[in-house]
Amino acid sequence: MKRFFLFALMALTLAGCSEGNWGWYVVDPRTTGGMNNLKFLMSGAWNTILLSLTAIAISVVVGLLVALPGLSERKGLRAFNRIYVECVRAVPILVLILWVYYGLPALSGITLNVFWAGVLALALSDSAFQAEIFRAGIQSIGRGQYEAAQSVALNYRDTMRYIILPQAIRRILPALGNQLVYMLKMSSLVSVIGMQELTRKANELVVTEYRPLEIYTILVLEYLVLILIVSQGVRWLERRMNTAEG
Repeated sequence: MKRFFLFALMALTLAGCSEGNWGWYVVDPRTTGGMNNLKFLMSGAWNTILLSLTAIAISVVVGLLVALPGLSERKGLRAFNRIYVECVRAVPILVLILWVYYGLPALSGITLNVFWAGVLALALSDSAFQAEIFRAGIQSIGRGQYEAAQSVALNYRDTMRYIILPQAIRRILPALGNQLVYMLKMSSLVSVIGMQELTRKANELVVTEYRPLEIYTILVLEYLVLILIVSQGVRWLERRMNTAEG
C-alpha cells in the first residue's frame, strides 16, 4: 500500500511539472484539458481488466484439461499434451493475436470482434503455461494421497476434485498469480488490432497531443498500480489459504 501512495505521489509531481520543454500540462489534473486527457487514458482500464480476467479464467480451465492427459499412463495422451504445449508455446503472442483476428476468419469463416479475438489468443497462449503449472503441481502431491483416496473408494474424478487439486492449487497459487500479472502486461498487445484498452488509449492520445514521454509515463503508472493491486490480492489469498489449511 505504501508503494501505491508513492507512485500516486510521483504521478502528481510529474503532472505538476510544466517548465522548460516538458509538456506535463497534457496530464495535469488542475486543468480542464489535462483532466479530460487523464479520464480518456483511464477509460481503457476496464477493458484491460476484463480482457485479462476473461482470458486467464479460460486459460486455467483449458490448461487443466491439457495437463491431465500429460499425467496419464497412455503414450497417446501424453503425446497430445507435449505436442499441444510445445506448439502453442513456440508461437509469439503478438503473432497469435494477429492470426486469430485476421487469419481465423479466412480459414474458418468465423469472425470475432477485437475483444473475443484478444481473449482467444491470450487464453490459447497462456493455456500451455497453465498446463505445465498444473502438471507440476499435481505431480508434487505424494503418492500416499492417491492411495488414501482409493482406500475410501473414490473414483479418479472425485480423487482429483476433493483430494489432489485442492492441495495442488495451494502450491501453485503463486505461479497462477504470476500468470495473471503476465496476462495484464500482455493484454497491451491486443491494442494492435484496435482493442480500446490502456495502451490503445495512450497511443491515440499521443497522436493528438504529440507528447509521448508524458503520456506513456502515465501509462506506465497505470500498469504499475494495476499489477501492484493484483500482487497484493494474490498474497492476501495465499495467506487466507495457508490459514485455512493450518
